[in-house]
Amino acid sequence: MNHKRTLGKKSTTGHLDIPRMKEGGIDVQFFAVFIEDIYKPDRSLKRALQLIDCFYKEIEKNQDDISLVINYNQIKEVNRAGKIAAILSIEGGEALEGDLGVLRVLHKLGVRLLTLTWNQRNQIADGIGESQTGSGLTEFGLKVIDEMNDLGMLIDVSHLSETGFWDVIKRSKTPIVASHSNCYALCPHLRNLKDEQIKVLTDKGGVIGITFVPNFLTQEKRKTTVKDVVKHIDYLVEKVGVDCIGLGSDFDGTGDLPLGLEGVDKIPNLTEELLNRGYKEREIKKILGRNFLRVFKEVVG
Repeated sequence: MNHKRTLGKKSTTGHLDIPRMKEGGIDVQFFAVFIEDIYKPDRSLKRALQLIDCFYKEIEKNQDDISLVINYNQIKEVNRAGKIAAILSIEGGEALEGDLGVLRVLHKLGVRLLTLTWNQRNQIADGIGESQTGSGLTEFGLKVIDEMNDLGMLIDVSHLSETGFWDVIKRSKTPIVASHSNCYALCPHLRNLKDEQIKVLTDKGGVIGITFVPNFLTQEKRKTTVKDVVKHIDYLVEKVGVDCIGLGSDFDGTGDLPLGLEGVDKIPNLTEELLNRGYKEREIKKILGRNFLRVFKEVVG
């Protein structure tokens, strides 16, 4: 919306468009509505609606290649038609502006995943940038979890403070996801998950999307590569098994990216590295999307 790019035309800027998704073999993609800081807190909903409108216009202009999907069966139907399935999400619960009615309307507009916070505090909880408070979910936040469970929406704990994370674990009746987070043991950044968080999230049937953001891959001051991404995948496989792992690239949500993963068209490089590490085809398919689809089917229907 801000960079005058279009989804249908291959671009030399950014990380993702339809031509590059086709090159990368992508058939299902989450599209996250991200609310910039200047719109917080009192213009968050308006900005979210503007971005959803932009998303809808791009889908309509490219309807031969991509379609919005709101349930698992639609994903299958769209893929059988040779098109990309687009899942709409919102990154930051400030879009609700403290109103459960807004959550229900956003669900009616097709939103199927909500990242509860970004790095700051909102009406739901504190993000990782406010971790010093030690606070968990607010009373409104608890109601949001209940309502999302009832609506059949994926709860995303990436960016959420650790104390908030544990409240979500206790409250949610359905599996949750960390859409774009890595392993704290390999890279001790606040945005990454500690071993005990990883274990409980996966015990509940959830999925962790390994992100390509260099600062979340390593603290070493060097250029990252595909191998750094696979190190985090290897670590999760060793700790909790392959069924909890997905990809949470953060394409178009970050600046720098690892060598070999500069855009969505480079995803085959990750597949190649997994094959080189001895992963079996069925394991790779789970990592590349089947695990996320399993949770989507269970929670959303």
